[in-house]
Amino acid sequence: MSKSQKQKLLIIEDDLGLQSQLRWHFDQYEVIVAGHREEAIAAIRLHEPPIILQDLGLPPDDEGVDEGFRCIREISNLSPTTKIIVMTGNSDYENAVRAVAMGAYDFYQKPVNPETLDLILQRAYHIFNLEEQHRILQEQQQAPLEGIIACDPAMLKICRTIEKLAPSDVTCTLTGESGTGKEVLARALHNFSPRKSYRMVAINCAAVPENLMESELFGYEKGAFTGANKRTLGKVETANSGTLFLDEIGDMPLPLQAKLLRFLQERVIERVGGREEIPVDVRVVCATNKDLKKMVSEETFREDLYYRICEMEILIPPLRDRQGDKLLLARHFLRRMVEQGKMPVTGFTSEAVEAIEAYEWPGNIREMENRVKRGAVMCEDKLVSSEDLGLVSDESLNLNLRQVRYNAERAAILRALTMTENNISATAKLLGVTRPTLYDLIKKYNISTPQLES
Repeated sequence: MSKSQKQKLLIIEDDLGLQSQLRWHFDQYEVIVAGHREEAIAAIRLHEPPIILQDLGLPPDDEGVDEGFRCIREISNLSPTTKIIVMTGNSDYENAVRAVAMGAYDFYQKPVNPETLDLILQRAYHIFNLEEQHRILQEQQQAPLEGIIACDPAMLKICRTIEKLAPSDVTCTLTGESGTGKEVLARALHNFSPRKSYRMVAINCAAVPENLMESELFGYEKGAFTGANKRTLGKVETANSGTLFLDEIGDMPLPLQAKLLRFLQERVIERVGGREEIPVDVRVVCATNKDLKKMVSEETFREDLYYRICEMEILIPPLRDRQGDKLLLARHFLRRMVEQGKMPVTGFTSEAVEAIEAYEWPGNIREMENRVKRGAVMCEDKLVSSEDLGLVSDESLNLNLRQVRYNAERAAILRALTMTENNISATAKLLGVTRPTLYDLIKKYNISTPQLES
């Protein structure tokens, strides 16, 4: 079996002799070995092993902190789906149970019995693969309609409504804030209808000047006005046998609302400058981010037109009110960015996940897609951070001491290297550390610099 076909196994063990024995015994796996916590975390980021075999009795760090439990905690936060199997001594049962409570999958007591350890590993891989298949099935179920990603009950109900309405010719109006996905749902209505083999033609009523809207909708005859050199079909006629999508219909001028109403009632049009009545068979879907009922009461929108286009009105909730959809959509957009750009990004940091869930998303799905694109481009690691997403405000407090220290130390090293023009000896002296320690820190913080001088 080639190396690329082998399943990955990370062994965290400080005993070099036992390291060698385990590597030899597990030759059917692609074995990665780490001697301490920091080396293990780096290996997880690089190789993403599904199973980890960890010695719980790792030596404490310089501050006297137990590295074994700290390693389990950090691995669980970094890669929650990874299965950790801890190895303990015969008299260490309580610590083994504590390790499982902290997130380890299972434990094994030394001395090592190869056959028993093989069975534990095989079971862990089996469970990991089952969970992976389950996650894939869940993702498939979270796309209730083509192009729609949702798990919020209100959105799932809307998707079921779309499925029921699609086969009919009921005129639907989609309402909701800008960026909530009204056009995506309109396209789903078209794609699930008998008209899907014909065109869906969209027109933004807010983007076309008032004096051009009528000719844009209904077309014009040659010589109808200056510059009309030939007969031109409008959007309505172009969408014949298909679907006409009137976006931002709340911005349609009042004079044109009357002409649109006549078309909706009679299903015939007259081109500008023409006298011929042309029958058109088209499904009409409208969308707006305005309150049409309020506009009717203010007499800025025709009441008869309102009732004509709202044979079925569907209110799309904003992203902030959708339960579970924020992170689901963020992961979908990130996965799409990775596939398109071949970026080595695997997910979001825990801080980024918290920021995504806490943010109000005033721009809804459109804003989220833009922020995730930015995050994927700006990310310098395998995980997109809240800073990459631009979701770190001046008022927010980072109370994660490890992350604060990481950021501070990395920034200090970068400043010192800049001040000394990448001279290692001068940088080490400026920072008050030895040269070997500085090299270790540069490796630890993934600092890439030009050619370093000794």
